[in-house]
Amino acid sequence: MSIAQRFVAGEGEPHSEDSAALTAFRCDSTNLPWIIFRAAFRAAHIEQIPPRARAVLSALARTVDAAKPFGAIFARRELLTGRALQSMRTFYRSLDDLEVAGLIERRPQGRYVEAGLFGRAYLHLTEHAAALLGLIEPPRTHENQPAETPSSTVSTSAQSSLTVPSANVADGGIYKDLSPSDFQKRQPGQLPADLQRLRTLGFFDFLIFRLMREARDHGKLLSDVVEATWDHLKRANAPINYLRALLRNPVDFTQLVRRRNEEQSASRQRTVQQTEANALVLQNAGRTFIDADGQRQYVISSGGESMTVFSLTEAIGRQAAGWSQFFARALKSGNLRPATAIELERFAHRQNMAMAANQPRTADVAPSRQPVTLAVREHIAGLRQLLKARAVTT
Repeated sequence: MSIAQRFVAGEGEPHSEDSAALTAFRCDSTNLPWIIFRAAFRAAHIEQIPPRARAVLSALARTVDAAKPFGAIFARRELLTGRALQSMRTFYRSLDDLEVAGLIERRPQGRYVEAGLFGRAYLHLTEHAAALLGLIEPPRTHENQPAETPSSTVSTSAQSSLTVPSANVADGGIYKDLSPSDFQKRQPGQLPADLQRLRTLGFFDFLIFRLMREARDHGKLLSDVVEATWDHLKRANAPINYLRALLRNPVDFTQLVRRRNEEQSASRQRTVQQTEANALVLQNAGRTFIDADGQRQYVISSGGESMTVFSLTEAIGRQAAGWSQFFARALKSGNLRPATAIELERFAHRQNMAMAANQPRTADVAPSRQPVTLAVREHIAGLRQLLKARAVTT
């Protein structure tokens, strides 16, 4: 009879917790080009620098552009610290170690002078680091340079072919590993002409393009918003915040701009019409015109400043007001024409006949007023002096 226990710890079927733990492991599936993989491997095996510096240099080797080894390394601190498995303080100490060793170059932070803002500070590999990591060919001295032989030529061509990824090497996209010119979305190089004035208020081009997108999301056009509120926008203390508040406002700025343009167009049209009318008046200064019905006669002064209108039923003429545009429209439409001598005589004859027909008969004439005598005048003068005296005393 067996006295062994049937179930012993560690024996039997695997536990579900252990299988779940096995499936929880994850790893980075990024495929590096051969030249980047070799650079990261070499950076991790440099014995003359501390381990923390080797880890950061390996992270930089994974991030640098192989085609531009001396270019700026476009990578955030969070990305580099995550790849190097270091804290932020240890990361800065590692950068100090690499800078002292002459492997990296930490250039000063750039500044936008016009806006008074600071830009980013990028890291750069030195020539010694690029040669050490195999990103560039190390310089050869004349003493150590071997003579050219067919075998050396073949080996050189074979070595140069290794620097170019072959068809079997996975050369896919790597997050922040190559130059951002291939991945970063670039905005158009030229702003619209009506939005370039925002630069004078401290707006950068990328911010203007972003505001254009925000305006489109709110169903507006940034050009219309700026055009409608430019006088207030350029006097605002915080123009960026003010413009964003306008984008959230439910006002129809397109309608405002259209109405303003229509008013400006109408004003320009009135100005043009007034200018044409003044020129036409000066051309016809001193002339006499008559309407198509022959009921009125229009006489323009010699300087073109006034127009006198004579009617058949009135003995005297009347001065017209605001007559220049009316005269220009009537002359162009044919309602007025220059009067000839025969028409002037005919108009004068008809006017005399009309005035004679309108004169009252002798029985209807009102009695004439009595002449003012000297006594009446003296009495009126005394009343005036009395009124002046009372006005002074009061």
